[in-house]
Amino acid sequence: MKNTFKSRLVAGTALASLLALSACGAETEASADAAAKPANITVEHAQGSTEVPVNPETVYTFDLGALDTMNALDVDVDGVPAANFPESLSKYAGDDYAKIGSMKEPDFEAISEGAPDLIIISGRVAASYEELSKIAPTIDLSVDAADSMASFKEVTGTLGRIFDKEEAAEEKLAAIDARIEETKTAAAEAGTGLIVMTSGGEMTAYGAGSRFGIIHDVLGVTPVAEIKADGKHGESITTEYIADKNPDNLFVIDRDTAVGESGEAAVAVLDNELVDGTNAAKNERITALNANSWYLVGYGLNNVDAMVTEVLNGIS
Repeated sequence: MKNTFKSRLVAGTALASLLALSACGAETEASADAAAKPANITVEHAQGSTEVPVNPETVYTFDLGALDTMNALDVDVDGVPAANFPESLSKYAGDDYAKIGSMKEPDFEAISEGAPDLIIISGRVAASYEELSKIAPTIDLSVDAADSMASFKEVTGTLGRIFDKEEAAEEKLAAIDARIEETKTAAAEAGTGLIVMTSGGEMTAYGAGSRFGIIHDVLGVTPVAEIKADGKHGESITTEYIADKNPDNLFVIDRDTAVGESGEAAVAVLDNELVDGTNAAKNERITALNANSWYLVGYGLNNVDAMVTEVLNGIS
């Protein structure tokens, strides 16, 4: 009896010691993992390099592409500009998110009062970089239209590192690459294309290397003509121009819809005999692209997938 009790006592003591060692080992491993992950990282961006915290607590972003990516990666954002958000980002229009200015003009007072740990900007507020940097670490994640996909992937990788979401970001990028290859295959048989943005009854064409150039540069749709461009601005055109170039595919972006302005709708601008005579119209290859996605959001993980899908559906 005594021997049995003694055996149980020894066994219990050994088990307790083993559990203690396991717990200690787990704590040591967790501590090692924590030590392996830096509290801050240096981020290279469009306006230099900035040291930013990993997993910052309060994040403000003026860039809707970055917002779309963070939304796709389940990263919380605290402040956004007042904007005409697409359905996919409509929750950010609500009062749960601080409004930090407009798409082009930061509200410096509101931003300062919010005490963010990280501010993300891009082209529309790029000129405010230095002033915003006085408030909090600020990074300019503008995507380079001249090499849009490589730049987009670099920006996505940066956000993945900041928010410890690198693996998830890579998986979503791989899915986009697969959709791009599918679209390129369809584009090889789709003929020529022309990208047109309408605004206030006027039309502007965009070509390869432009802000919407992903259609040509990445997805492989052959440009119907060489389009002149000045920075983010395209080439002013007329319906006669469209008729003369006679594209097989016409991709249309209604800027007025994107910015919430009243104006002559794109469908009305293009509703005439000259456009009706093009191959695009005859073969029902005029694609009205989602204006909010293309003009306002741009390069975000969910949005790029949606953009590529729109083009694929339009040429298939």
